[in-house]
Amino acid sequence: MLATVRLVNSVFYAHHGVMQEEHRIGGRFEVDVAMDLDVDAAAKEDDLTQTVDYERVYSFIKEVMLANKFYLIDKIAYTIAHEVLDHYSKGIGVDVTVRKPNPPVGGPCDRADVTYRASRDST
Repeated sequence: MLATVRLVNSVFYAHHGVMQEEHRIGGRFEVDVAMDLDVDAAAKEDDLTQTVDYERVYSFIKEVMLANKFYLIDKIAYTIAHEVLDHYSKGIGVDVTVRKPNPPVGGPCDRADVTYRASRDST
């Protein structure tokens, strides 16, 4: 049984961006992770070890967000996606969206975001 396990809108204050000021001051970032996997065994047996432990996935996201200073949100999404796939062999694919509210673009803008998709076939 194919299913998607999601963490939606994990929020972090981190130091990413192209401008040095963004690295120094930091800003708000929002992250969504959606992982496709077969949950048949987990559902039948009610067994966390047969599926994705989203508390652990949150820890991966938090580590990437807080332990690094990337220039691009693309790099953040790529890094999180591959971290999740590396740790969950049952995962078939993962989508990671990183949003940066109020990006410094010289005018009003709600957010910049990127969604990176990775699968076992493309890693």
